[in-house]
Amino acid sequence: MTTNTPQPNDPNASSAGGIEPTTLKNAMKAFRKRLKLARLDDESRLGHGAMTGGGRSGIVAIAPPTRYPQAVWDELVNQGKLRRAGHGLYELTDER
Repeated sequence: MTTNTPQPNDPNASSAGGIEPTTLKNAMKAFRKRLKLARLDDESRLGHGAMTGGGRSGIVAIAPPTRYPQAVWDELVNQGKLRRAGHGLYELTDER
């Protein structure tokens, strides 16, 4: 009799938290996109010198997209892909 236990490299297998790997991947993609847009918005604001070409954004943490449940963000923290920054904000752990 064979059991249906998911294999470690099975793309359809659920993660330890019961969340699909594709959901985690899509959540990370949405998080990175939102972080990028927040940084671009901050860098393009008025207030930097007119002749300086803008400034570097100081944004390192954001509130995660609300279309994913809190369990998704908790699992990404457990996996070490995100870090809690306090007050409901998260930041990337691997800045590249």
